Amino acid sequence: MRLLLVEDDTMIGESVHAGLQQDGFAVDWVQDGRAAELALETNAYDTLLLDLGLPRKTGLDVLAALRRRGDSIPVLILTARDAVADRVKGLDAGADDYLVKPFDLEELSARVRALLRRKSGRADPVLQVGGLSINPATHEVTLDGKSISLSAREFALINALAARPGVVYSRAQLEEKLYGWGQEVESNTVEVYVHSLRRKLGPNLIQNVRGVGYMVPKQP
Repeated sequence: MRLLLVEDDTMIGESVHAGLQQDGFAVDWVQDGRAAELALETNAYDTLLLDLGLPRKTGLDVLAALRRRGDSIPVLILTARDAVADRVKGLDAGADDYLVKPFDLEELSARVRALLRRKSGRADPVLQVGGLSINPATHEVTLDGKSISLSAREFALINALAARPGVVYSRAQLEEKLYGWGQEVESNTVEVYVHSLRRKLGPNLIQNVRGVGYMVPKQP
């Protein structure tokens, strides 16, 4: 899953960026409101992590503009403003959740996973597709009760597909979910990971829709 982090404090930004990448997220990081708007206009993100006190354009202004144009991306506000009035203002402006600095990176990852579940209409934290079970919090994967070892990118790919069964993703869309800015993407990366996942999880779990992309079919 690909996230946009908007944070002008370099120390906090570096720590959050590294921590979320360690948890398997692809993360792009910008440090002002204008850069955030440009990134949102030119890239597809699964969640926005938004500081409020930003240079060039405030976080609340970025959020308000986002919601005015009908963008429903989940937004988690990260800010040092801990007054109730500030939290209310952020939530009423269209934020989905609010986390006050300083915060624990494990809690941040958990809140991001909760927003992603809500976005896909799930309540259960564990993804279940037939005999396949995926735990985004622990990165544990089992098939018919047997533990399956996946690389970080293999996990990210099957997690993205299984989160929305029946939805077809193009190769470019999957690359966007797997890689952040500055990470090299080889031309056949997605195909290589799909081949590996089919070998480990069975040939029929990930289906190729010719000329379109890949999907995990809905289960009866």
